[in-house]
Amino acid sequence: MALAWSVLAAFGTLAFVGLAALVLRGRRQNRQLERLLLAADDKLEQLQGQFERFVPADVVERLTHFGDAFTPERREVTMLFADLRGFTALCDRLDPTVTVSILNGYFRHMTAAILRHHGHVTEFVGDGLLALFGAMEPNPWQARDAVMAALDMRAELARYNAGLREKGLPELRFGIGIHGGEVVAGVIGTAGLSKFSVTGDPINVASRVEGLTSKFEVDLLVTEDIRRAVHDQFRLRPMPPAIVKGKAEPVQTYCVEGEA
Repeated sequence: MALAWSVLAAFGTLAFVGLAALVLRGRRQNRQLERLLLAADDKLEQLQGQFERFVPADVVERLTHFGDAFTPERREVTMLFADLRGFTALCDRLDPTVTVSILNGYFRHMTAAILRHHGHVTEFVGDGLLALFGAMEPNPWQARDAVMAALDMRAELARYNAGLREKGLPELRFGIGIHGGEVVAGVIGTAGLSKFSVTGDPINVASRVEGLTSKFEVDLLVTEDIRRAVHDQFRLRPMPPAIVKGKAEPVQTYCVEGEA
């Protein structure tokens, strides 16, 4: 009987030791898994940060959290085109490093102004940019937001130019055109290279209106559609109707002088 109890006790001890070993091994594996998860999380944050350099942050947020592919749909969107005046000639006189530094600083200031007013920059083309309002989600105040962003960009450019003057660098001038209308919004491109953007006639009109800023020697123009949308919230000066490429009828534009 004593022998049987001894055997049982030995088996019990072995079982306890085995269980303790399993628990310890499980804890070590859990700690290792936690370290791997933390490392993966840090890697994902770094990747998201790098991704946001090339894709608007709200697009990255939507893709990473909701995983949808932005089903193409028709939307009322307000488009803002901005382009620097005479920057190509300026590039020929400056060192390439200085040119890129000036341009990057300019884009940084302009993007900050646009983001403050619920827009997002969808692309940079040379020294120009395209910003969208109401493309990611419906925005009943998108026209006002776009004009407010443009006025903020005007103020940001003045501050940026003050800094350029202090460094003995040439100042910048821009032209901005704003127009709105129904466009198709979605991810456009190929499996290897794509972007969230819009397509349709209104975006062409917005680009042409930006081009009219040189003709009228002003920095900010909006179309009749935008004027109707913002009512009397801004001081607008009518420009002569102008023919633009792709339109049979003259386009009526207004120079934005400031808030009403």
